[in-house]
Amino acid sequence: MELLFAMSIGVLVATGVYLLLRAHTFPVMVGLTLLSYAVNLFLFGMGRLGGAAPIIGGAGPMTDPVPQALVLTAIVIGFAMTAFTAALALRGFGQLGHDRADDSDPWQRGSRRYVRQDTPATEGDDGGQP
Repeated sequence: MELLFAMSIGVLVATGVYLLLRAHTFPVMVGLTLLSYAVNLFLFGMGRLGGAAPIIGGAGPMTDPVPQALVLTAIVIGFAMTAFTAALALRGFGQLGHDRADDSDPWQRGSRRYVRQDTPATEGDDGGQP
């Protein structure tokens, strides 16, 4: 059980990091969410996977309730972070017209546009800039 738990945490972390390195906003948002899920599972696993509920007067191995409380708090904070990031992404898409996180157009540098190699540039052509 612990091996499956550790492997699922590893897969979530690897997928989250991969998505964080993307250039578009939505995959970055999903990557942050997957990383928060992985951290929640890790914290939940720190409180032991087995054991009884901590009841007064009970004996035997008990589950620690503090990591469970931390995970509940982290779930709420993660949801708020995802909602805030989604609002920022929608605002950026509305103002910029694209969802690239690095705010760059692959054919534009500064105020001058690049001319594709397959189209010949004419003299005095500034790439359509006014």
